[in-house]
Amino acid sequence: MTNSPRLLIIDDHSLFRSGLRMVLNASLPGAQVIEAGSLNEAMRVTAENPDAILLDIKLPGLNGLEGMALLKRKWPQAPVLILSSSDEPETVRDALARGAAGFISKADSADNIVALLKRILNGELFAATARTGNNGDADMHLTPRQCEVLELLSQGMSNKLIARQLALSENTVRSHVQAILNHLKVTSRSEAAFAARRRGLIG
Repeated sequence: MTNSPRLLIIDDHSLFRSGLRMVLNASLPGAQVIEAGSLNEAMRVTAENPDAILLDIKLPGLNGLEGMALLKRKWPQAPVLILSSSDEPETVRDALARGAAGFISKADSADNIVALLKRILNGELFAATARTGNNGDADMHLTPRQCEVLELLSQGMSNKLIARQLALSENTVRSHVQAILNHLKVTSRSEAAFAARRRGLIG
């Protein structure tokens, strides 16, 4: 993680932005925090590329989920962390399926939010939720396609190679990987492979 990460907060509530900025500045000394009240305002930001984007779902005009593609085009290397007052499983699934690197509930503690952000900044680009008690899809069974992805994942294949092998898009593979991680209650691909072998899901 860079000593001075550049963070872009996109949220229409100025008080929340200010509070989050204070938390980030206290927890990540030297962090450069840029604020925007809407996606339009964020797109006009001309500073250096952010190291991570914290994006609210409910925004005036284009909402966060719909605008994620714009952010990805402008800053393709910056992971997007979704901020939301709702952490319903379907909201989390939608955010992660659209390419979010993580999901942060506004109800979470500052420590949990910062912990997730640090993991993302450290290059752990798995999709995750900050609320450790949120089991999301944990009770769902893996689909046959997800079992195929799990098998290839356990062989050390990247999302790109899995996509090529199964004739899928990388976004689709990423979504399947996230469902697998949720199901196995793990946070990394290596943990998923270990847990799957332990459960007898793969050989």
